[in-house]
Amino acid sequence: MELSKLVSSPMLSPEALAFVEKLERKFGPTRLERLRAREVRQKELNSGIKPDFLKYTQEIKNSHWQIAPVPKDLLDRRVEITGPVDRKMVINALNSGAQVFMADFEDSHSPTWTATVSGQQNLFDAVRRQIEFQSSDGKKYELSPNPAVLMVRPRGWHLTEKHFFVDGKPISASLFDFGIYFFHNARELLKRGSGPYFYLPKMESHLEARLWNDVFNFAESELSIPAGSIKATVLIETIMAAFEMDEILYELKDHSAGLNCGRWDYIFSVIKKFAQDPDFVMPDRSQITMGVHFLKSYSELLIKTCHRRGAHAMGGMAAQIPIKNDPEAHEIAMNKVRQDKLREVKAGHDGTWVAHPALVPIAKAVFDQAMPEANQISRSREEVQVSAGDLLTVPEGSITPAGFRTNVNVALLYLEAWLNGLGCVPLYHLMEDAATAEISRAQIWQWIKHPRGKFTDGTKINAALFEKVIHEELNDLEKKLGGDFGRRKFSDASKLLSQLVLHSEFVDFLTIPAYDILRS
Repeated sequence: MELSKLVSSPMLSPEALAFVEKLERKFGPTRLERLRAREVRQKELNSGIKPDFLKYTQEIKNSHWQIAPVPKDLLDRRVEITGPVDRKMVINALNSGAQVFMADFEDSHSPTWTATVSGQQNLFDAVRRQIEFQSSDGKKYELSPNPAVLMVRPRGWHLTEKHFFVDGKPISASLFDFGIYFFHNARELLKRGSGPYFYLPKMESHLEARLWNDVFNFAESELSIPAGSIKATVLIETIMAAFEMDEILYELKDHSAGLNCGRWDYIFSVIKKFAQDPDFVMPDRSQITMGVHFLKSYSELLIKTCHRRGAHAMGGMAAQIPIKNDPEAHEIAMNKVRQDKLREVKAGHDGTWVAHPALVPIAKAVFDQAMPEANQISRSREEVQVSAGDLLTVPEGSITPAGFRTNVNVALLYLEAWLNGLGCVPLYHLMEDAATAEISRAQIWQWIKHPRGKFTDGTKINAALFEKVIHEELNDLEKKLGGDFGRRKFSDASKLLSQLVLHSEFVDFLTIPAYDILRS
C-alpha cells in the first residue's frame, strides 16, 4: 500500500486504509473485467449491432419478486438536492428543506486529493451533527435540527484514485470513496436511526451491479454491520443500463433503494455509445428535452420497472438556478422547473432532483399537491410498453451556430473550472457539472465527424470551424478577465478540449484525461 503524503487526515487512519486495501484486492480484478466487457460491447456497437433487452434473464423479468423494504427515513424522497462535498455546501444542502441530500464525489466534484479527503471529513462531521463553517465575512453556518437524510455518490467504476496505490497500481476510486465513508460512518448512522445510503453512477450492466452487491455483502460482514443495512439507488444514466433495469434491481435486491433517471449523463451516453453511427447525430442540446420520444420512453420504463418491484423511481435533475437581477427571466426559469416536476409526478415518479436550495420549495410544492402520500410506488404503470426501438429513436431537430458556440463555451469554461478544483459551476443560470459538459464536447465531436453535422444553411461543422470559434471564445474571455486570464487554466482547458473533439476516436470520459493533469 502506498499513500500520497499531501494530506494528513483522521479519515486516512491505518485501519480505514487497511479496509479499503482489502476491498481493492478482493474486487479490483473483477472491476477491470467489467471494464473490459464494456470495451467488447463498444466494438459490437461500432460494428452496427444495436442493444436489446436480454434474452437469458427472462426468468428474472417474468417472475414476481420485490426488493427488500426500504428504511423508514427513505420512504419519502420527494425532493432530493445534490451537490459537492464542500463544507459550506454540505451544510446548506442538509438545511435546504429537501428530504435527501446526495453528497457527490462524482460529477459535481473535482477530485483533487485535498478536496476528496476533506470531503470525507465533512461527511464524517455531518453524520455526527458537528459540522460548522465560518466564512471570511464572519457568517457562521451550522446544521438545523432536522437536516436531510444523507446519501453519498462515489465515483464510477471507470475511475481511479491516483493518490492511493495497492500492489503498485492506483486503487479504484469507487472502492476508495465507498470504503472510507462506510468504514467511518456505517455504525454511527445505524446508531442514529439511519444507515449507509448510496447512489451508484455510470453502470452499464447488471453484472456491474452484482459487483457492487458483492462489495456491500463483504463490507457489512467485515465490519459486523447487519446484512442489508446498505441501501443504494442506481442512476440509470447509460443507454446500456436502460436495457437491464429489472436485472440491476434484482442484483441489488436486498440493498436496493430504487433507480434514478440521470438524464444528462443518459443523453451523453447515447451520443457516446453510437458515436460512430451517422444516424445518431443529435440536435442542439437545448432541443433534447424529456418530452422527446427516447427520453420519455426511458423515464416511463424506469417507473414501470421500479413500481413492479416495490422500488422508488426517482426523477431527474432541474439544473436551473435563481436569476437575481432579472425577475422576469427568473420567473420563466422557475416555471420551467414547475412544469418539469409536474411532468415527473404525473408520470409516476416518487421524487425528483434539484441542484440549488432555492428550487427545493418549488419542487416540493408540486409533489405535495400531486402526491400527498410518501410515494406512489403502488401506481403500477403496467400500460407502459417500451421497445428497444423506442429507446433508440433519435430526436429530430436542428443544429444551430448558437448551439455550437454554446457547446464550445460551456465545455471550455467547465474544464477550466474543473482543473481549478471546481466540479460544479454556475453558467448562464444553469448549474453545470461533468455530465452537461460531456454532452457539449460529445456533440462537437459528433458534428465534426459526420456529414449530418451541419447548420440549417448547409454549413458543415469541421475542425477549422471549431478552432475558429474556440479562438474567438478565448479572446473574449481574455478581454473580460484582463490580467486574471493568464493566471487561470484556460491554456490547459483549451488544449484538452481540442484534443477531445478533434481526436479520431471518441474518448470515453473527459474526466480521465483531465484527471491526469489535475493538480492536488
